[in-house]
Amino acid sequence: MSEVYAVSADGGGTDYPVDGADEPDWEPDLEDDSGAVIAAVGRQIKLWRESAGLGQAEFGTKIGYGENQVYKVEAGKRIPRPEFLDRADEVLGAGGKIAAMKRDVAEARYPGKVRHLAKLEGEAVELGAYGNHNIHGLLQTEEYARALFDVRRPALSADDLDRYVSARLARQVIFTRTPLTTLTFVQEEVTLRRPIGGTMVLRRQLEHLLELGGLRHVEIQVMPTDRDDHAGMGGQVQLLKLRDGSAVGYSEAQLTSRVLSNPKEVQVLELRYGIIRSQALSPRESLVFIERVLGET
Repeated sequence: MSEVYAVSADGGGTDYPVDGADEPDWEPDLEDDSGAVIAAVGRQIKLWRESAGLGQAEFGTKIGYGENQVYKVEAGKRIPRPEFLDRADEVLGAGGKIAAMKRDVAEARYPGKVRHLAKLEGEAVELGAYGNHNIHGLLQTEEYARALFDVRRPALSADDLDRYVSARLARQVIFTRTPLTTLTFVQEEVTLRRPIGGTMVLRRQLEHLLELGGLRHVEIQVMPTDRDDHAGMGGQVQLLKLRDGSAVGYSEAQLTSRVLSNPKEVQVLELRYGIIRSQALSPRESLVFIERVLGET
């Protein structure tokens, strides 16, 4: 059976933050394991603080945070920033044991489905994606991503919007890490013309596509709207070939995302994606097409 993941749709003269300067009160998605991680980190900090004989107010003063901030971190209601963990480690004499939790906390900042996808992308030697309604997340500029999340309904809070944007941008390390990952993308023409965020946001997004398309390990293709034979009418497709030789598919719908590991299902997606690429403009023709759209925008 294929794996299926259901999800619900980044003072006072002190050098450290004061109460309220950190993350807002935070509630994890019901299908997300982030809450357990943050709760465990909070319990550990509380145990170290109590072992040191410090009250929350005194501890907060020593690390540059207010008592309420400390309470919420320890209760798992607020995600501690790296500076909070570093200062707590130093003040409590934890010898690096608290600071070592920064990596777990950093991962927990992001929605569960994003962390899972980022893990798969981190293991990929080849990634191919067909996008039919917006520019693919790995190709997005920060302002385009922010505008895209900003038009969601129901609306995201400002803090959730920051969280999602940060998570999306963090995944783009795939372009620069070594060894290089082979990346191919097919974008519907309409995604190049829809002015998400306004004309200037779109222009900079198109310029970004031209820059990425010029990289040796990246190929971007455009599927013209006038194609009368189109293998991608079933929706977007994403394929990842992993270091261990296996392959998985990934797809998103309105309220769910699916990771497909069944070889027969992956084979179908590979067939479709190969045909989609053959029906689209070539990478060279596509860059010329994008330049023309940029000139018209």
